[in-house]
Amino acid sequence: MKVLLVAINAKYIHSSLAVNSIAAYNREYSEWLETAEYTINNDISRIEADIFKRNPDVVGLSCYIWNYSYVREIVSDISKVLPGTKIWLGGPEVSYNAADLLESEGRVHGIVRGEGEETWKELLAHYVKKSPDLKDILGITYRTEGGFVDNPDRPPILMDDIPLCTNEEKDLQNRIIYYEGSRGCPFKCSYCLSSMDCRLRFKSLDKIKKELSYYIEREVPQVKFTDRTFNCNHEYAKSIWRFLIEKDKGITNFHFEVAADLLDEEEIDIIRHMRKGLIQLEMGVQTTNTEALQAIHRHMDFGEVSRVVKALKEAGTLHLHLDLIAGLPHEGYDSFRKSFNDVYSLRPHELQLGFLKVLKGSEMYERSREFGIIYREEPPYEVLSTKDISHGEILKLKAVEEMLSVYYNSCQFDKTLLLLEREYSAPFDLYKDLAQFYEDRGLSDISHSRISRYDHLREFIISRCFKPLKLYDEAMLYDLYARENLKSRPHWAKEQKDHSSFYTDEKNRPYFEAYDGYNAKQIMRMTHMEHFSADFTKWKDSAELDTGEADILFDYKKRDPIDNSAYARAVAL
Repeated sequence: MKVLLVAINAKYIHSSLAVNSIAAYNREYSEWLETAEYTINNDISRIEADIFKRNPDVVGLSCYIWNYSYVREIVSDISKVLPGTKIWLGGPEVSYNAADLLESEGRVHGIVRGEGEETWKELLAHYVKKSPDLKDILGITYRTEGGFVDNPDRPPILMDDIPLCTNEEKDLQNRIIYYEGSRGCPFKCSYCLSSMDCRLRFKSLDKIKKELSYYIEREVPQVKFTDRTFNCNHEYAKSIWRFLIEKDKGITNFHFEVAADLLDEEEIDIIRHMRKGLIQLEMGVQTTNTEALQAIHRHMDFGEVSRVVKALKEAGTLHLHLDLIAGLPHEGYDSFRKSFNDVYSLRPHELQLGFLKVLKGSEMYERSREFGIIYREEPPYEVLSTKDISHGEILKLKAVEEMLSVYYNSCQFDKTLLLLEREYSAPFDLYKDLAQFYEDRGLSDISHSRISRYDHLREFIISRCFKPLKLYDEAMLYDLYARENLKSRPHWAKEQKDHSSFYTDEKNRPYFEAYDGYNAKQIMRMTHMEHFSADFTKWKDSAELDTGEADILFDYKKRDPIDNSAYARAVAL
């Protein structure tokens, strides 16, 4: 008997929390239980070939909106080449309407609804030990000769009963680890499936600290907490953050989803004392339209959010990621433009513009007709239009989202964007204008290199007659060298000033403490100096640009842990 649990992740560096948690919980069945992780970028025929070679008697596939189309294709093909294999599905994409899904997916034997650890323990016992019978296993819907059986739901398990998801065979230093300190959510956001489970449960702090120590010691690059609102329990959040400060080895970054307006002064002060880059925070603002907030059952004080974000920005120790959702009830195009401008004014390191997904089982799904929401019938069930926003306007926001992702969220055009923003009354209009330029020039839906993105941006600047062009060229050159030590300069760059005497002058050796053992010529190749007509190093957010000339040294051995830019400073010649 062989049981294979399959995860299809979004990226190679991701790891499946669900599959690994089930395997860890059921180590007593390790003789019969295997796991396999693939990605949606893998050739599907290779995934199917690997499953076929493993020749399992039972296959369980974890289903989410991002992988369900792959899962259905795999189910169809595997059922043909392994006709005796029992196929089970699980995960949020199939838990809501399990019986209907079994009726439409004739090759699937059963569905695990909700939490899978204990349910799979009983399923493994059923297949390996022939007991219990399927009719006695809570939390499953399964096929019988007479139709389908929908067993009662399974009560939640104790969080401390779930062992650490470890797999020593994996290269943890090249993986993002997903970690849950709690399950459930205290809030009732109408578009979110987490709102269906209000039974908020936490692991004990002693267990969490022990498990996080495991990842810190193994120098995992990033651990992402899946807790829906990490700081809904203040003592829990503060205890973990203090522990991370104490145990920090300067390598692992921790990601948390928090409610900004719930962060208290003590939590903010803890963050101020963290190593730069130790944590990053994601905050779901979603909209600043009060009517839309009421419709989705979110209670958010944007004034308080602004105050907290500004305090965290001033602390300067962490990466801030804010979210917006387009297509919410009562939010039209103009209203969303205002929400965008409101949140953009806070200048987070990343501003994610997402689109409403009408998930089966959510309140939004039940009320979609009331709100006039038209959405895609296939995953990810994304909004097409509503009573308040047309499909054409959604497409315009899609184009804005692309430009925002390329130019703002990449953190590769920071100084250039600061110049461009001064040309517009509102930042949304910049990205809308830039998106229109891409469409007019036939640049959309094409793969572009980084340098070509600068070329297109410069063409945009010229087409709009923004001046002085020399200053824009210098801003783009600064942005380029802040990212990498270019092997060749762009065609629009000015002639480079000779800085060789700076490198050979012994009194300047303190600038190159990290380069002991290298001669001046070698250091010149490993760093870069550029003469600018303005000191871009001092230009942050909306402050005025210092137009005094500056010679700026870019040190690529020192990088900002928040945006990975090279350490840059003006030097005296």
